[in-house]
Amino acid sequence: MPTRRILVIEDDAAIRRGIVDALQFSGYATFEASDGRTGLDMAVGCDCDLLLLDLVLPHKDGLEILGEVRKARPTLPVIILTARGAEADRITGLKLGADDYVVKPFSVGELLARVEAVLRRSPERPIDLAAIPLPGGTADLARRELRFDDGQRVELSERESELLRYLACNLGRAISRDEILARVWRLDPKGIETRTIDMHVARLREKLRDTSTPPRIIVTVRGKGYALGHCKPAADSGDDA
Repeated sequence: MPTRRILVIEDDAAIRRGIVDALQFSGYATFEASDGRTGLDMAVGCDCDLLLLDLVLPHKDGLEILGEVRKARPTLPVIILTARGAEADRITGLKLGADDYVVKPFSVGELLARVEAVLRRSPERPIDLAAIPLPGGTADLARRELRFDDGQRVELSERESELLRYLACNLGRAISRDEILARVWRLDPKGIETRTIDMHVARLREKLRDTSTPPRIIVTVRGKGYALGHCKPAADSGDDA
């Protein structure tokens, strides 16, 4: 297995050095930055598999960085490092798309366990697909638009693009509404009304010209969720509009 690469953005030199040493001792390759501006440039530009992100940084704070990273690299796993008692920041970070957080002061063992857990989950995240072939056209996810063979172009919202990407990266299985909330919306599905997923799917189907009954591009798999149907194995074809 290739060596996993982790970017550490932390302004406290002693803490950063301890984290980097622990990661390297455990077999990870590391990059590091001591301020927000440099850290953001590295997070967007370097080839890393995970970001460890302090929230209080000079020049640009961690929440700003997280927001920019989610726009530029929506699939990059992020663990935020936060001071004890900063609950509001933790909640905001998770809503912005952080995968986990570690509260300072933390033990090396706890940090490594959380790193390993997030990296184990990361294959489930959508890869950075640039385009998806569709019946009668192409979904250009890089430009967030649908291009049809008749020349028409339809703009996709960021959420619609990410939803389509996630379905395409999980061909062959139905994706539950809870999983979509967790992986695409990046929200804890407990207590959240999943009807919002159905509404987004309905709007996306309309843009895709998926108007047959039942729909054939984004299919509803009864009791399970949604799947990308035009290249879904026939064994999963228990659709219900």
